[in-house]
Amino acid sequence: RLQQHPQRQRRQQLRQQPQLRQQHPQYQLQQQHQQQHRIFYHQHNNFVWATTGDMNSPRRYHTSTTLTNGNILVTGGNNGIGYLISAEVYDSSTRLWTLTGNMNTARGFHTASILTNGSVLVAGGYSGSSYLNTAEIYNPTTGLWTLTSNMSAARDYHTQVTLANGNILIAGGYNSGSGILNSTEIYISSTGLWTTTGKLNTARRYHTVSILTNGNVLVAGGDNGGSTLNSAEVYNLSTGLWTYIGNMSTAREYDIQVTLSNGNILVAGGYNSRSGYLSSAEVCNSSTGLWTTTGSMNFIRNHHSASLLVNGTVLVAGGYDGIDYLTSAEVYDPSTGLWTTTGDIYIERDYHTASTLTTGQVLLVGGQNGDSVLSSTELYG
Repeated sequence: RLQQHPQRQRRQQLRQQPQLRQQHPQYQLQQQHQQQHRIFYHQHNNFVWATTGDMNSPRRYHTSTTLTNGNILVTGGNNGIGYLISAEVYDSSTRLWTLTGNMNTARGFHTASILTNGSVLVAGGYSGSSYLNTAEIYNPTTGLWTLTSNMSAARDYHTQVTLANGNILIAGGYNSGSGILNSTEIYISSTGLWTTTGKLNTARRYHTVSILTNGNVLVAGGDNGGSTLNSAEVYNLSTGLWTYIGNMSTAREYDIQVTLSNGNILVAGGYNSRSGYLSSAEVCNSSTGLWTTTGSMNFIRNHHSASLLVNGTVLVAGGYDGIDYLTSAEVYDPSTGLWTTTGDIYIERDYHTASTLTTGQVLLVGGQNGDSVLSSTELYG
């Protein structure tokens, strides 16, 4: 399963054959750039990032959700041996992790969203043996999980967002029976039932999603099984239909997507099946639906994290560049369109999550580097 994407095969080759790694055309440039970055920031690092409590279990392919009380719920994932049924909560005041109730089903590559009543819905994913259509709800007061109705389609690598009306929209993804999906469905939070809604114009997985200021939903990029996508489409909350908007200038998957303070949408980095790993970034004007290229990141990266900071800038951290797992982090300023490197994280990682605390700090959780799955967490700010 973990070798179904070509970049994973290339990653394995580079790890197993050091001579290939050193001959890689990006190797010398990346090493020089990263060394300069580390030397410059090492003395400042402790003022930017701080290590915090380790999770009770190492995990990748998990979810992180900020609860209404400011704590962070982490669910499922994979510990390098198998898929996890466990969940744990980060206490933002003590900076410690506590195990909470187990989910009913072990899952990774799933999604999670907070509901208007403060509970958390997780849906879909992969159990290690099957793709899942099950969904369940976490009650933060009791720490217990309750199964809710099943989705119409099993899926992983889908997207999930909470709509302005409190319902949950799930789009795309993959399962072994149907392949890459164009189906979408809505969880009605008042009834606990799922209903299918308009299909995507393009089946996609590995895509990204954002809520627009008018309440509609933008999905962009991803993969259709044959190639990386540059298309983007918007879900109309009133009609239940998807409409294409302008294409991105660069097809990308495994990138990040963030809604900026002005309502526009930033995408950055990722992977392109033709050109490889990306540092490029672009912004979608939410009024016109058109994309404009903006400053490129200082590092190519995919499987990285992104967080909107309280001052309106965007922090990206970690990831993988085709050769190395990254410790680098950088900040995008929407007013200038430029990226500025900031302090390195302590441990290189990809497939981690990032959550914003009520203090404005950003918590990085878990992930992997090489063959190691991580239990470590770090705070920015």
